[in-house]
Amino acid sequence: MSGSDIEKIVEELTSGANVQYATWHYLLTSLTATQKDFLRNEAVRVAKKHFGNGIYIRGLIEISSYCKNNCYYCGLRCSNSHAKRYRLSHEDILRCCHNGAESGFNTFVLQGGEDPVQNDEWIADIVEKIKKEFPDKAVTLSVGERSDDAYTAFRNAGADRYLLRHETRDEEHYATLHPQTMSAQNRRRCLFKLKELGFQTGSGMMIGSPGQTTEHLIADLQFLEELHPQMIGIGPFIPSTDTPFQNNAAGSVDNTILIVSLLRLRFPKALIPATTALSTLSEQGSERAILAGANVIMPNLSPIGVREKYSIYNNKKINGSESAQQLQLLQDKLNAIGYHINYARGDY
Repeated sequence: MSGSDIEKIVEELTSGANVQYATWHYLLTSLTATQKDFLRNEAVRVAKKHFGNGIYIRGLIEISSYCKNNCYYCGLRCSNSHAKRYRLSHEDILRCCHNGAESGFNTFVLQGGEDPVQNDEWIADIVEKIKKEFPDKAVTLSVGERSDDAYTAFRNAGADRYLLRHETRDEEHYATLHPQTMSAQNRRRCLFKLKELGFQTGSGMMIGSPGQTTEHLIADLQFLEELHPQMIGIGPFIPSTDTPFQNNAAGSVDNTILIVSLLRLRFPKALIPATTALSTLSEQGSERAILAGANVIMPNLSPIGVREKYSIYNNKKINGSESAQQLQLLQDKLNAIGYHINYARGDY
């Protein structure tokens, strides 16, 4: 493929129309190093066109390590008797928000397992309390699959955004990663309901998850074209101790970076984070993602004493620039690659 051909592919990616299967297949299997560099440069150009050199920050609050589900890849699965469990109270969460607000955060992300104690009413209540104290801040929820009534209650309480990665579009692949009580169909139903309710909706997938094929990834990308989410979170699969996949190899950082570039070109205005999983596998993971088109970082606002307990995979990075106490370090790291922190809410 010549230079002009890769330029035509970029035109196809940025056209707004759905990308052909053959194009996705070529992009995932056949690119040269030079072509990947070209795509990364184009992705950065597109990101800067829409967002400049600023990187949005979101304050991540990991509210509970309890989960009723038994997903085969997750360290928080309910059957993992070695997992360290905790749940934050409303007071704990509000304290985290106050600390974040003092540091300049304008978005709080409440993430947790599907904890039966932190039920729908409990979640709606804490959202309402946060919005009452911080009416100008955005609240993002990432608390799994809930009923339509629950999502409606969260929205009415003031939640602005919702993150729910679809993980994999393929039904059979989904069934190899999750127990029979869960289904890819219901996950997708939840995502479309969230969009219908007016949430800024985030989806995404693990790169290199056990059993994942090129065809699975193409189906994922095609599903994102169907959903057209405002946020897209992807990261490499990382194995977790005491799960069925504890001995599986981690996903590829390079492949994840490539797909970040493809997503930026296909969804130019999307909010795409440099995920903690990338930073866990690669010391320069965040910088590489930003230099491939990512435009969001989520420093951790959780109480220091519980961060290591939210262990969804092995060796999760909890210090350094992933921690809110190190915002100056993050600013320095961004400055070194020509970027800076953008403290705005960063709505889609």
